[in-house]
Amino acid sequence: METSIKDKKTLVVFFSHTGENYSVGNISEGNTHIIAKMIGEATGGKLFEIVPEKEYPHDSYDEVVDIAKKEKAEKARPAIKGDIAVEDYDVIFIGYPNWWADMPMPVYTFLEKHNWKGKIVIPFCTHEGSGLSDTEKYISDVCKGATITKGLAVKGSTAQNNREQARKTVNTWLERLK
Repeated sequence: METSIKDKKTLVVFFSHTGENYSVGNISEGNTHIIAKMIGEATGGKLFEIVPEKEYPHDSYDEVVDIAKKEKAEKARPAIKGDIAVEDYDVIFIGYPNWWADMPMPVYTFLEKHNWKGKIVIPFCTHEGSGLSDTEKYISDVCKGATITKGLAVKGSTAQNNREQARKTVNTWLERLK
């Protein structure tokens, strides 16, 4: 008998940014957070947000871009608040905005803290044209021993401005993952 994600202990880990964002203006709920909630609702998964100890600016998208570009170049691993034991879960969704064709560096901070052996890891991202880029490969490189499935990329503007379409996209993708 085939089991579905709903039959497994599921965690939805995500990093999201609020404030001024590209293409959607000043937002109070991050694009990736919106998609993470949809995945959590559909799978019964527990949500965990990756929050950097030093927040990114909320009032200047350009400043966030500059910081993210610098962190990527330096391969920075910014400290994050809190943690959750991914080792206690079977399936872990990992969500992030696509910044400079990569995950934000706090996501690496989180990923590198854990043992991924035997886990099913499912990436998802929000973007405005870059899709997943090579982030599935980057996750595979960090999450040694995990099975990495095909990820989902949703435009941030769709997450913010057309939630019905975003939910339909998420649900169709989840159906294919069974």
